[in-house]
Amino acid sequence: MISFLDFEKPIAELEARIAELRATASGSDLDIESEIGKLEKKSSGMLVATYAKLTPWQKTQVARHPQRPHFLDYIRLIFTDFVPLAGDRVYGEDEAIVGGLATLDGRKVVVIGHEKGHDTPSRIKHNFGSAKPEGYRKAIRLMELASKFGLPVVTLVDTAGAFPGIEAEERGQAEAIARSTEACLALEVPMVAAIVGEGGSGGAIAIAAANKVLMLEHAIYSVISPEGASSILWRTSDKAAEAATAMKVTAQDLLGLKVIDAVVPEPTGGAHRDPAATARALADALGHELDALGALSGPQLVRQREDRFLAIGSL
Repeated sequence: MISFLDFEKPIAELEARIAELRATASGSDLDIESEIGKLEKKSSGMLVATYAKLTPWQKTQVARHPQRPHFLDYIRLIFTDFVPLAGDRVYGEDEAIVGGLATLDGRKVVVIGHEKGHDTPSRIKHNFGSAKPEGYRKAIRLMELASKFGLPVVTLVDTAGAFPGIEAEERGQAEAIARSTEACLALEVPMVAAIVGEGGSGGAIAIAAANKVLMLEHAIYSVISPEGASSILWRTSDKAAEAATAMKVTAQDLLGLKVIDAVVPEPTGGAHRDPAATARALADALGHELDALGALSGPQLVRQREDRFLAIGSL
């Protein structure tokens, strides 16, 4: 059952009315299918109209939806032959970042991404997708493995940010993020990143400094969360909606600013309403970019990547 967001309240009320009518009709001689049909059509229309004009803050809420598909969902839906690889060979395993060898529509790849989890136990296990230094060092290890065997790298980004705890700082969080970003930029194999939910701060860019950066239609990508920006600028988190608009966090804004390269459409109502269709659209977009990058040599890939990021913000 879909969980409705605050701005979807009118749709939720209509869906509840439809469910109530179905329950009333069940086991009785009442014929109310025509009335239910009209309400379903109205509900569908309201959903289309609502999602056609989402504000940046509403898109932020969609990007954080608890039922939105995460890394392991995409592994199940569009990748095959997935072989997970664990550990950073320095400290330990960090399950906030998952990665390994896989096949994407016949293409052998190394796939890396943040996993948030879907329920309390899995969210705790994966630390809500907020990685520690060992997670980024594992990502570096996997990227080096990809480079050694000439395999393209695909990353799926979905994190509110790197873990800010004292133990992460003690183990070199900033250095690990910088080294991971450097490893992305130095790869002599094709690399495509996709922001599938939240792309927060250095925790995101550490595995997103790719040749091509894609975003799902209702994902967000920013240097800080809207709440964090609001707290800094206005000393309150109450202006998060205003901050989200000013920060240009949406895929549509970032495409216009040339921070990303393409927007992958989501089903009406967001990825959580049809994860399979979302995954298929993402797979097609990833495959298209990987095929195009396959024509470039190693040095050309490095140069293209450097040029791409140096051009951001230039007039």
